[in-house]
Amino acid sequence: MFQAELTVEDARAGMKKLRPTLERYADLVVRKGVNVQPGQEVVVQAPVETADFSRMLVARAYAAGASHVTMIWTDDVVTRLTYENVETSWFETVPAWQREQLNSLAESGACFIFVEGTDPEALKGIDPAKPAAASKARNTQCDKFRHGMDFLINPWCIAGAPVAAWARQVFPGVEDEVAVYELWCAILSVSRADGEDPEAAWELHNATFEKNLRFLNEKHFDRLHYTSGNGTDLWVGMTDHHIWEGGSSSTVGGVSYFPNIPTEEVFSSPHCERVNGIVYSALPLVRLGNKIDRFWLRFENGSVVDFDAEVGRDALASILDTDEGARRLGEVALISKNTPIRESGTLFYDTLYDENASCHLALGAGFADCYEGGFDMTAVELRERGVNQSATHVDFMIGADDLDITGVTADGEEIPIFVNGQWTWE
Repeated sequence: MFQAELTVEDARAGMKKLRPTLERYADLVVRKGVNVQPGQEVVVQAPVETADFSRMLVARAYAAGASHVTMIWTDDVVTRLTYENVETSWFETVPAWQREQLNSLAESGACFIFVEGTDPEALKGIDPAKPAAASKARNTQCDKFRHGMDFLINPWCIAGAPVAAWARQVFPGVEDEVAVYELWCAILSVSRADGEDPEAAWELHNATFEKNLRFLNEKHFDRLHYTSGNGTDLWVGMTDHHIWEGGSSSTVGGVSYFPNIPTEEVFSSPHCERVNGIVYSALPLVRLGNKIDRFWLRFENGSVVDFDAEVGRDALASILDTDEGARRLGEVALISKNTPIRESGTLFYDTLYDENASCHLALGAGFADCYEGGFDMTAVELRERGVNQSATHVDFMIGADDLDITGVTADGEEIPIFVNGQWTWE
C-alpha cells in the first residue's frame, strides 16, 4: 500500500505526541538503566543537540532521589575543530581537571548516563591517530573512573537520542526534522520503550536471557567454531573458568543496572591466545567518526597477523596499533538475527544499535566478571589466564544470516549453538 512521505508538519506533530513516551524512556534509563539510588550523584554526558531529552533525564534523576546531577556536554563540531587544530601529542594526556572530575565522581559513588548521539561522519578525514590517542589516554589515565565501571562499582548506561546529522545518515533524503522524528521512533521501538510500561517490558526481556546463559554456562565449551558463506572460518578458544553474562548487571553492592539500552547479547571473554582463522565483517563499523566496512581479520595464536578493509583500512590499523592487546579478542557475543534491531532492517551506523543486530567480537580488553573470581585478580593474573588486557575495546559485527556456530566441549563433543544466524532452539 502506498504510504505518503512525512512532512515537517507531520514530524512536529509526531514529536508532540511522543513526549509522554520520551518521558517514560527517560524514566527507563534512570530507573532501570542506572537504577539511581536515593542520595546518589548522577552524571549525564550528552550532545548539546539532545538538550531537551537530557533535561528530561536530569528531571527524572532528581525525581528518583538523586542528590545532585552533573551535566557534561559534548559537541561534534567543537570536537572536529579540536582535532583539526591541535597536535596529536596533546591528546596523549587527559587534562588534570578532567581526570579529577571523572575520578572524583566515580569515587563518590556516582552513576553515569551516556547519551549516544553523534554524526557517523563527524571525524571523516581526521587523522585516526588523534581520536585513538584521546581514547587510550582516557581509558588509562582516568583510572578510578575506568575501574569503577569495569569492576562493577559504578552503575552506567548508554542510551541513544538523535542528532540531525546522525538521523540524515539513517534516513537520507528527507528534511532534518522528519529524519530526527523517524530516528526517535526507531530508537524507542528497538529499545522496547515505545509501550505504556517500558520498565515492565525490560523486566520481561531480562528474563529471556536466562535460558541462553544457563545453556552456555552449563556446557562450558572449550572452544567455538564460526563459519559462514562469506569466508568466515574462525576457532575461538575459551578460558578454563569463563562465565557467560547478559542482560542486567549488578554492582558489588547489589544494585542491578543495564549498561546498554538496547541490549540483546550474551557475552564472555575468550582466551586471547587461542583464536585462529579468519573472520569477515557483516556490518560496517563506525569508530570515532570513521567508517570501516567490508573488512576481515586473520588470527594466529590469538593475534591479528593480517587484515584488510575496502573502506577505512587506516582507521582499522589505528585500532590494531593501540597496543599489543588491541590485536587480540576481549569479547565474544552471541545475538540471534531474530531481534528487534535486525528485524527492523535499519542500519543505525552506531555500534550501540548495530552490535545488537548481529553476533559480534571485540578487539581489546576482556572482562574480569567473565572469569570466575576475576574481580579478585590483578590485571596481570587475568592476562595469565587468558583474559585480554588493552586500553581499547572495539566491537565489530560478524553475524551474517547464514552464520553457524558449533560449541566443542573439552572431551570433543560438538554441539550446534547457532544455525543460519539464530539459536538452534528458535
